[in-house]
Amino acid sequence: MPLVQTYLWSGIDDETVKNIVIGITKVFTDMGFPEEAVRVIIHEVPKSRWGIAGELASERKSTNKKIK
Repeated sequence: MPLVQTYLWSGIDDETVKNIVIGITKVFTDMGFPEEAVRVIIHEVPKSRWGIAGELASERKSTNKKIK
């Protein structure tokens, strides 16, 4: 049984999380796994506890577009 754990910043809305779970599940069903066998765990991490290039994500100025 596939078990996928993914880490996201806290505050992502429920609809987006649902779409992530659907998308991850689809990847495995496309490979022939039964839908019922796929498990997805979403870990939400505050930006103040996530480091990028030696900086906290909560303090980092980014030129990247925000993920919606």
